[in-house]
Amino acid sequence: MIHPSYFQKILLLVVIFCCSLITFPSIAQLSDVQRWEQRASQVEIFRDGFGVPHIYGKTDADAVFGMIYAQCEDDFNRVEMNYITAMGRMAEVEGVKELYADFRMKLYIDEAVVKKEYQQAPEWLKQLMDAWADGINFFLHTHPEVNPKLITKFEPWMALTFSEGSIGGDIETISVNQLKAFYDKEFQASLVYQERNFDEEPKGSNGFAIAPQLSSTGNALLMINPHTSFYFRPEVHMVSEEGLNAYGAVTWGQFFIYQGFNEYNGWMHTSAKADAIDHFALTVEQRNGRYHYKFGEEWRPLMEKPIALTYKEDGRQFKRTITAYYSHHGPVIREEDGKWVAIALMVEREKALTQSYLRTKTTNHQEFRAIMDLKTNSSNSTMYADRDGNIVYYHGNFVPRRDPSFDWRGVVDGSNPATDWQGLHDVSELLYLENPMTGWIQHCNSDPFNALGKASPKRSDFPAYVAWDVENARGINAVRILEQPRKWTIESMIYELAYDPHIVAFEPLVPVLKKAFDELPVSDPRKSQLQSAVDTLVAWDLKTHVNSVATSVAVFWGNQLMGMGRGLDRPWDAYVFDYLAEHLTQKQLIDALDKAVAKLGEDFGQWNTPWGEINRFQRVTNAIQGKFYDELPSLPVGFNSSMWGSLAAYGSRAYPNTKRFYGNVGNSFVAAVEFGEKVKAKSILAGGQSGNPFSPHFVDQAEMYTQAQFKDVFYYREDVEQHARKKYKPGQR
Repeated sequence: MIHPSYFQKILLLVVIFCCSLITFPSIAQLSDVQRWEQRASQVEIFRDGFGVPHIYGKTDADAVFGMIYAQCEDDFNRVEMNYITAMGRMAEVEGVKELYADFRMKLYIDEAVVKKEYQQAPEWLKQLMDAWADGINFFLHTHPEVNPKLITKFEPWMALTFSEGSIGGDIETISVNQLKAFYDKEFQASLVYQERNFDEEPKGSNGFAIAPQLSSTGNALLMINPHTSFYFRPEVHMVSEEGLNAYGAVTWGQFFIYQGFNEYNGWMHTSAKADAIDHFALTVEQRNGRYHYKFGEEWRPLMEKPIALTYKEDGRQFKRTITAYYSHHGPVIREEDGKWVAIALMVEREKALTQSYLRTKTTNHQEFRAIMDLKTNSSNSTMYADRDGNIVYYHGNFVPRRDPSFDWRGVVDGSNPATDWQGLHDVSELLYLENPMTGWIQHCNSDPFNALGKASPKRSDFPAYVAWDVENARGINAVRILEQPRKWTIESMIYELAYDPHIVAFEPLVPVLKKAFDELPVSDPRKSQLQSAVDTLVAWDLKTHVNSVATSVAVFWGNQLMGMGRGLDRPWDAYVFDYLAEHLTQKQLIDALDKAVAKLGEDFGQWNTPWGEINRFQRVTNAIQGKFYDELPSLPVGFNSSMWGSLAAYGSRAYPNTKRFYGNVGNSFVAAVEFGEKVKAKSILAGGQSGNPFSPHFVDQAEMYTQAQFKDVFYYREDVEQHARKKYKPGQR
């Protein structure tokens, strides 16, 4: 007979064994949770009727914690994917096709270096980065149903890897395919990366500032109108008891309002071509087993840096190490005409994050200007307006000083010391416009020497590299409107300026088409076949709207013309539509219309199809690369591509599985702001605030968006509380 104590011993051993399998939280983990909960207790989140989060914290760090927590609630996927991309880890998620895009990022993002930058950052900034990481990690802790693709714990230093909120950073100008061809040609030899086409949508943004003398209320006005891919930025309001009260658009995952306003001033960034990047041809020789490059009379060794990469293939993780070469200009990125080409661009992560955040707390132009002197907003210009009545335009912010005798549009001789950068230009030395007599300023990614129309500065007064920008149809359209005398309001700035339906691209094109058609022989069968289409274009008022057949014909015809124009040797600074009108032959003009009419008939059953039947808004998934379906519901859109001069930009196209055009880029977050004794604003988002298809805020702004119906912004606490639909603290479900 077995003694009962034996079973007791066995039971005890089983209990001990089972307990050994249970992972109890460490002291450090408990400390994390306690810290997160303490921070959450100091934060309030209000959601208004459109789901916009209004975050209130005792300190700036509290507001950052609550703001990033709210972002994660709305779309954790986009938050995480932005940092997977920024840290060069996309291939771990998407596979080997992203390997060399990761390599491009890791030319600049070295985890050890970035961690050191975090440790050396000023204490106030470290506190914000700490709160940022804590906010995301607390979200993951309280939402165990959310499964990160890769990053299961965010660390504070990661905030420095994505410190500038633009849609396409300077690093993206480096060709991934050329990197692969130079560094790793034989591996995955058939792999071709889909490069970003900088000549296609998005075209950038519009910024308009109106001075008090042209405002009906005597207050300065600002139009914040970025053109990004839809859902690239949500709408957020963050407030602290330390002087923070910023409202606007935040790029997913960042903790600063990128384009927005506070009680005193507002800021709008527009993509510009102030030259912040240069390419240097290196003469390279191998000496004593190492590569050297010539610089003046000396030969300098290229720094060699092994870069470790991880990629996924067939469900498994693989490692690959590529040795990158660096000159004092920067990394080598390709070979061209027997030379190695190095690139120089801004690498100032901590200063960039400082500038991005601190500008949201400025209270006047003097303070804002001091923040601009950090000179790390490298890829953009800035439109500014404030409560004191100032309107200001900064064309560029980070612009190296160079020897103007070199052609900086191309590759310069990196062996010549005269091509070295000579410090940075002061902001005042760049194209800087403060309180112009016109009473207005515009920039639409267009020629900044037309920012004030006839009163603009002269290009000849500046080094050429200060502005490679050329005129576009939006810039011409904006000046046409702003030069007309009137008193502006928030409403008229929206409907008579930002959403003016005129598309000026066709002004020079329709007359030459009419001339070509009039001279077409009667014997040509197209004389009768195209008569109605030509008559429609000739009678057109050049306004885009849902019921316009002429808009449909013009867009399909214009697309054909642009394709033909790519074969022309157009000077870089020529206005494209004047050039097409002058250089396309009459045959090309008629052929293009013939193809356009045929395409309309083939895809839509008749050539005379209204624009709204073709141009649609649809949001049915939260895929970062949108998916669209003709058989599912969609909304008609009267806006048009920024390429044609539509100030309300709507970049749409047909997809392999669709006939209709669906928008995926253009007007996204848009806001009109008035800086009076109290700030007043209206805004709209494409679709809605939430990335969750089951949320009521996934498409609750869609119909308003397509009809340019703006919602009131609730900025002051009493208004926020009055219109709040939900109030809670982070962690509460």
